[in-house]
Amino acid sequence: MKNFLLVLNLVLLGAVGYLFYLQFGSKKTGNTFSSSQDGKDVVVAPNSFRIAYFDMDSVEKNFQMVKEVKEELNKKEDAMNSEVDMLGRSYQKKANDYQAKAQSMTQSQSESATQDLLQMQDQIKNRRQSLSQEYNDLVTRKMADVRLKIEEFLKNYNKDKGYSYIISYEPGLFYYKDTIYNITNDVVQGLNGMYKGKN
Repeated sequence: MKNFLLVLNLVLLGAVGYLFYLQFGSKKTGNTFSSSQDGKDVVVAPNSFRIAYFDMDSVEKNFQMVKEVKEELNKKEDAMNSEVDMLGRSYQKKANDYQAKAQSMTQSQSESATQDLLQMQDQIKNRRQSLSQEYNDLVTRKMADVRLKIEEFLKNYNKDKGYSYIISYEPGLFYYKDTIYNITNDVVQGLNGMYKGKN
């Protein structure tokens, strides 16, 4: 989950850098420019470019939806591991049974037992891959749901705040942050309020 968020933040950081270049690198004439926000024309002064941030670690730790998603993913992972372990024990039991009978088996029976064990190994391998794919798909869906909730909240939150960008902060990605633009508490409280309201 952290790797996904780190990659996402790197992409966002690149986009912010590019937008900074466009904003401050190009020469503009006049004191104001117009932009359209939700179909309304808004006059923006050139020095009113503001970026807010929130600590993603705090959101992950305190947002109820993230807690529930983690719990669901842990249960799914435990169930998956339990099934794979059961298949492994079943394979080992069958292998031990064949080994105990090995001295009394004919050549044909021995070849059949070997084929049976190989087939069982393939079934276990395929099932493990299938479970892993199901788990990865679930993680991707759940992460997208969380991201959508955060984006939905931030869109509504920013209607009267006037931030040009709201980014998530992760240690190691930014080297300086001015805490005056830290909106983490607002984000956590708002997300939890929105989430409880919908549930």
